[in-house]
Amino acid sequence: MHKNWPAMADELTAAIKEVRLGAPEVTKAFSAMAQAATAGGALDTKTKELIALAISVAIRCDGCVAFHAKAAFKHGATREEVMETMGMALYMGAGPSLMYAAQAVEAYDQFAAAAS
Repeated sequence: MHKNWPAMADELTAAIKEVRLGAPEVTKAFSAMAQAATAGGALDTKTKELIALAISVAIRCDGCVAFHAKAAFKHGATREEVMETMGMALYMGAGPSLMYAAQAVEAYDQFAAAAS
């Protein structure tokens, strides 16, 4: 089950650049939506990234797990906060979410290890 999440994020970033070249207006609008959605407000950016990580688990999106685990770490999420977030993802997504929760924790740990 072990995946290299930092490598996945890097590979997807390169692939996404190709999509940006092919559909610049759509990806520009998507980027603007992402910036607006993750900006601090009533919820801070870290909390929003934890929510996005939980949703990534619930919808079983590997690329989403990679990007949001990285962003959660970048915005100061602790491993304990990730684990509590995974508890909510499990509650909402049952068994299949357990499999992705394990991968989300693995992704977070790899980004944290790479930063130290």
